[in-house]
Amino acid sequence: MDLGLLFGFFGTWAIICWAILAGGSVLVFVDIPSTILVLGGTFTVMFFTYRVMHLKKLFAVIRRAVFPPAYSVEKLIEDMVSYAEIARRDGILSLENTTKNIKDQFIVRGIQMAVDGSDPELIDQVMSSELDNLATRHELGKAMLDSGSKYAPALGMIGTLVGLVIMLKNMNDPSKIGPGMAVAILTTLYGALIANAVCGPLADRLARSSSEELLYKTIIIKGVMAIQSGDNPRVVEQKLRAFLPPSMRKAEVEEAA
Repeated sequence: MDLGLLFGFFGTWAIICWAILAGGSVLVFVDIPSTILVLGGTFTVMFFTYRVMHLKKLFAVIRRAVFPPAYSVEKLIEDMVSYAEIARRDGILSLENTTKNIKDQFIVRGIQMAVDGSDPELIDQVMSSELDNLATRHELGKAMLDSGSKYAPALGMIGTLVGLVIMLKNMNDPSKIGPGMAVAILTTLYGALIANAVCGPLADRLARSSSEELLYKTIIIKGVMAIQSGDNPRVVEQKLRAFLPPSMRKAEVEEAA
């Protein structure tokens, strides 16, 4: 797990808990009706937006946001250049044996199509379509988390209105003013916490992970196309390193020198 995630999540909630404890008892901030209204309401409202088959994948989306796959673009470029060297030296058909040792199936499919002599436009079309579908799935996952950020505060505001109505309706009974005020205030607090300390950060983290994976697979597509066209390994390396930030490219050049 990324240390930044641990520090960010636990650090954020530690600060929140410290502020709560500094203000008095933790039990003051616990209200069951408010919790049911905000948490339950947010979850049920999402059924209006998404199909059940999509919501079944919500926990998988959260798991991916918390445990994103690690991608090394530098290692990928080195591998693609080595495949280009093999194809240049022994012919592109020799890569068929190399694919047995490649774990990334996206690379394997691309190289296999090149080995089979598929048309370059077809290879690019097939791999780009798979990349587009991947981006669509990632967007759906992020959208579900964004929905939590949007609906939780809204349910909190609804809870605030409910609490105010209860409080105003029972002004003659002091014993009922407190529970009404608790619902009015705590629902807003719960909605803000869910949106800004859970769903929002997870959605942003998932978006960053998605961008990294899309870049990774884009480099694979460009590498496969360069290998298929018979480019010199040095040219392949230059094409792929163009995707790296200038600072990383400069470091690589200095290291090579």
